[in-house]
Amino acid sequence: MVTNTKAPSKRENPTLAILTHSDETRIFRGNQENFIDLIRTGAERGVLVYVMTTTDFKLSGGKAVGYTYNETDKTWKRGVFPAPHVIYNRIPYRKFELLPEVQQVIQTCMRQRRIRFFNPSFFNKWTLFEWLNHAKKTQGYIPATRRLSSGEELDKLLAEYPFLYLKPIRGKAGKGIMKVSRSPLDTKSKIFELSIQEKTKSHISRYPSVSRLWSEVQELIGGKDYIIQQGIPLSSYKQRPFDLRVLVQKNGKGQWSVAGVGARLAGKLSITTHVPRGGSIDDPAKLLTYSFGGLGSKRIIARAKKAALTIAKQIEKSSGHMLGEMSMDLGVDQEGHIWFFEANSKPMKFDEPPIRKKSLENLILYSIYLAKRKPKRPLKKTDAFPLAQTNAERDN
Repeated sequence: MVTNTKAPSKRENPTLAILTHSDETRIFRGNQENFIDLIRTGAERGVLVYVMTTTDFKLSGGKAVGYTYNETDKTWKRGVFPAPHVIYNRIPYRKFELLPEVQQVIQTCMRQRRIRFFNPSFFNKWTLFEWLNHAKKTQGYIPATRRLSSGEELDKLLAEYPFLYLKPIRGKAGKGIMKVSRSPLDTKSKIFELSIQEKTKSHISRYPSVSRLWSEVQELIGGKDYIIQQGIPLSSYKQRPFDLRVLVQKNGKGQWSVAGVGARLAGKLSITTHVPRGGSIDDPAKLLTYSFGGLGSKRIIARAKKAALTIAKQIEKSSGHMLGEMSMDLGVDQEGHIWFFEANSKPMKFDEPPIRKKSLENLILYSIYLAKRKPKRPLKKTDAFPLAQTNAERDN
């Protein structure tokens, strides 16, 4: 049971615990380089940062068991630390997050009056689109999206849009994404194409009917839940489509801000822009200037930032939980319209140095802000709920 910890006084340094999952083969799961960078940035700002596993999650007497990094011998050291004022959820996989014992830890974090806990769970693609499509401020950014349930639904959307994307609801880094289209080669016989992403390239197969196509899709997805989404003709650079990666975080004032905008350029044989699937990192201004000119590029980046902030606020409002950051995939079509494709509550490390530096600073400054806030009201018994059923996974 977690004991209540005191809110930091003006002289007391804030303490931030990075929550992750333990591991049998290494000390704990997660991006250790990311954790080390956060520990270093915290030290520069007077914030004690350490890593805490769900297995070690036992706080008593104002103390906690955790790990810090020893710069001298480049090793992790286990020790006892002051109980955290803020906990940052970096449990790296859904399968870990949904374990009953991990859910119990998350629920305990959320009930504590004096501990600030943000980003309690992964997002669910379908739930995100429902939230955003039902809000007037965000629905204009949302492509037509349905749950993939039948060949009839697939046939209907193929008649309305030239191509579609099939995406796993719990997918990550482009894994499992497929593209479906009407073949332009022979419109009379209505040939349908299915493109399957295989590491850095895609495999294309053709079918004479939607029913044959649907049979193949069913076999490929197995029992996994998928969405089906309107394909957007993206702006391209030298015939390679690209989209924008936006990192949105709360700052030292507790307000949503854009830490930076990057771009991902699709591989020559890839159906997505994800780097693990053959995509590459590039400069958004360069790519947008190629299609829209210098002034057009600046306007689109400004509109993308505004869209990202609007979407982040709506996601937090709809989730009912405290969020501190998210990365976002935004597409720009050939007319310059902004489209929302995906948001991730556990952003991967951005490789662009300015965005990386800003992201670490924001996390520490936001933690300082949270640590100084007055304790929240305690949850009543009626307020307690299984997170997996009420937040991102509630519709499954």
